[in-house]
Amino acid sequence: MSESIPPTLLSIPDAAASLRAGRLSAGALLEATLVRIEETEPRLNAYITVTAEHARRQAARADDELAAGRDRGPLHGIPIALKDLIDTAGIPTTGGSGFLRGRTPQQDARVVTRLAEAGAVLTGKLNLHEFAFGTTSANPHFGAVRNPWDTERSPGGSSGGSAAAVAVGSATATLGSDTGGSIRIPAALCSVVGLMPTYGRVSRRGVIPLSWSLDHVGPLARSVEDAALVLNAIAGFAPGDPGSAREPVPDAASELGRGIEGLVVGLPRDPLWLDLEEGVRAACEEAVETLRAQGCELREVELPLLAEMRRMERGRFHRALLAEAGAYHARWLRSHPGEYGDDVRASLERVSRVSAATYINAQRMSRLLIEEARQVFSQVDVLVSPTTECTAPTIAEGDLGARLARLTAPYDVTGIPAVSVPCGVDAAGLPVGLMIGARHFDEVTLCRAAHAYEQATAWHERRPPL
Repeated sequence: MSESIPPTLLSIPDAAASLRAGRLSAGALLEATLVRIEETEPRLNAYITVTAEHARRQAARADDELAAGRDRGPLHGIPIALKDLIDTAGIPTTGGSGFLRGRTPQQDARVVTRLAEAGAVLTGKLNLHEFAFGTTSANPHFGAVRNPWDTERSPGGSSGGSAAAVAVGSATATLGSDTGGSIRIPAALCSVVGLMPTYGRVSRRGVIPLSWSLDHVGPLARSVEDAALVLNAIAGFAPGDPGSAREPVPDAASELGRGIEGLVVGLPRDPLWLDLEEGVRAACEEAVETLRAQGCELREVELPLLAEMRRMERGRFHRALLAEAGAYHARWLRSHPGEYGDDVRASLERVSRVSAATYINAQRMSRLLIEEARQVFSQVDVLVSPTTECTAPTIAEGDLGARLARLTAPYDVTGIPAVSVPCGVDAAGLPVGLMIGARHFDEVTLCRAAHAYEQATAWHERRPPL
């Protein structure tokens, strides 16, 4: 372990190596993380619940097991925190809601079980946009999460706490959820890596839903390799989740370091490079040139149906989301109408304007977009575009909605895996994210390409001032 790197900023492989070499214990790594939480909270407001004693028991168990020769893998003894809509047995799971403050599940979500089997140490539950229904993480019940690069700005949402905690080292990695961009948007705005797996790759069993047909669960981390290692631990089929896929789960980290020479990189200029802030455009164009220099073939590709929907303002993928969210929240809207935040309540009340025909047409359009994506991926290995049109807005600006999610939402609708990696800053020094997408269930190539870009630059090494 390098003396110049604090334990809380070690990568998962470096921390794992230090644990096994006896240079660091899981207990010491946890205590350093708890100190970092104290240093950054409540100013950052990333955590709703810190599970210090629970984590100490898990860390002690990890140290005992490693000393006895039982090695659960790279996450053994690693501090990880969860977006607070992922059920944890005996630990409150609020969904970011005021009226669910006392909700304590009796069972762990499937991803929590998988992390426990991998030996991870749970440091707590992270703040989010209420019920994951927004892009700011300005929670009216638990307070706004703040961007560690500028605390007057939003970290993005809905997994804002998940991104902010990783950025400052108050967790080594985190889990978030993504329905229209909620992993990748905060990753871009906070300069971390956010990986949304293929729809069905990671089970949502035990995760409070926003939209059953769009929800994904995935990792946020400080490097592509760390994100891939967490994905390996949580991926796989799980009964009880109708969306869970039975596809084989390859090692997402297996081709890291292979480079991208010979890969065909698609640039969907229309519609995923339109209406960009100049700082975002400049950083992402420079990223494309970095990819070119590594020997890939760049090819401009067309997504005519997606482009037409954008021009006709029919690309409002939240119609299906609204209908499904409304179905889930109907009973609570009747029993707790005044206990929702104003923005979420207003969104849910719009459900009455989503007819059955509108919902069915939205689902039909999703199938057409999936087919269009498959055709494009018959020509290219990955797609590359900016993650967001702009950098982090101020908290006072409120929810920019479509402006932040317009480039990310098509990946949720099609179920294609995508990752956001840091690729630069704008004139104000605010982070910019580059988004890479790959074929369904091809997280191996996705991580290979993202890692190749990451290793050719130093953007992922920058740390916020907080």
